[in-house]
Amino acid sequence: MSSQSYDVIVIGGGAVGENVADRTAQGGLTTVVVESDLVGGECSYWACMPSKVLLRSGAALAAARRVPGAAEAVTGTVDVRAALKQRDSIASNWKDDGQAKWLDSAGIALVRGHARLTGIKEVTVTQADGAVTVLTATHAVVISTGSAALLPDIPGLTDIDPWTSRDATSAQQIPPRLAVIGGGVVAAEMAAAYASLGSAVTVIARSPLLGGQEPFAGELVTAALIENGVTVLVGPSTTEAHREGGAVTLTLDDGSTVTAEKVLVAIGRTPRTQDLGLNTVGLNGGDWLAVDDTLLVQGDSPTLAGDWLYATGDVNHRALLTHQGKYQARAAGDAIVTRAAGTPVDNAPWGAHVATADHAAVPQVTFTDPEVASVGLTAASAVKAGYRIRILDYDLANLGGSAVLAVGYVGKARAIVDLDREVLLGVTFVGQDVAELLHSATVAIVGEVPINRLWHAVPSYPTLSEVWLRLLEAYGRPGFTENDGRKN
Repeated sequence: MSSQSYDVIVIGGGAVGENVADRTAQGGLTTVVVESDLVGGECSYWACMPSKVLLRSGAALAAARRVPGAAEAVTGTVDVRAALKQRDSIASNWKDDGQAKWLDSAGIALVRGHARLTGIKEVTVTQADGAVTVLTATHAVVISTGSAALLPDIPGLTDIDPWTSRDATSAQQIPPRLAVIGGGVVAAEMAAAYASLGSAVTVIARSPLLGGQEPFAGELVTAALIENGVTVLVGPSTTEAHREGGAVTLTLDDGSTVTAEKVLVAIGRTPRTQDLGLNTVGLNGGDWLAVDDTLLVQGDSPTLAGDWLYATGDVNHRALLTHQGKYQARAAGDAIVTRAAGTPVDNAPWGAHVATADHAAVPQVTFTDPEVASVGLTAASAVKAGYRIRILDYDLANLGGSAVLAVGYVGKARAIVDLDREVLLGVTFVGQDVAELLHSATVAIVGEVPINRLWHAVPSYPTLSEVWLRLLEAYGRPGFTENDGRKN
């Protein structure tokens, strides 16, 4: 057994943990990352990056077919072998040499193995060969272990060796038939990807797809999936799974069955906190970790006193998105450095050491075709929160920019306006190539830019950004009547 001491210990070497470590190291604190799998984590190897590569080939091909001139040049389908080769390259062939090298270049130590809290500011790491290292932290321990796919208790499910998102994004062969259980982002994206790669896909969802988004988002994505040959079953639940030979049969509660070679389960996530020694600090293994806006773990145990235990990324259940976890990591890392220096943290809303945006300004893109790009509140969530709102809708097919992009462009935009402050609360875009519109909406919401100032942000023509002008026209310029334009 060996022992080492650092200012900061980060448990989890994914994108979020790397960002915490980078901030504390840049702040002059000695920092170590503990990782039991690949440095770089879920996003680099099994989520954000490989999944988008799997989607890109089909989306690019479909986009070309919507442009006269390009459409005539498209004579085939997606080259599966080439698409998978590009996916493998983006995932670094599931080797983390480059990521580990970056940690070293940033002055961040790396200890490989399974970490458990064994006391206040103490982490014991068991390596693959059984060697044990006890790490102690002078200032902080940060849990950035992320989340894992949730598997439901369906009779026979574990016997059929179901896919999770990790399997779907790293598969080396495309199954002839794929059944997808779930209706969220992972389910929709992988259904789109595998349909474009040649699978006959069936989606089984208890409720409409993309249920947390504006209803029209799920409707447009569902329609597109069906148009591309995907069978979408909304309403039934899977009650049993059974494999016979090379095929799996799923029995649904309406009495029907679905047969496929592979079954992807994408119903949600569970925190990776089961075996972290949380009981030593008065917390329960397997639970999500509640935090304040500086990402300090909250709890009644006296062992949590002293501002030393943080949780960033999926594990705190605030916003299960890599970019949002990295945002939290920056806030937490800077807060740790500030507290270590004995100076007050800036924990006011939108302050330097808080993750305020987690509450009402979270951007997200679903990379289906059409894409869904959203930030902030939906109409339903804004009403639930007590805001007095106005909903602005616009058909993106009416834009000059969309006519240039594609024949028969299908898409919609919605903005939610807080009538009392005349600022935006939420924006949703659905359509081809709308992802790049999202940051302008995010800036408008985070900056609480007044509607009358947005009128001076002139969109270029002909681009999809023209939708901003059309949404503003739908609202009407503050201080003017809709009839004659003269000031009230």
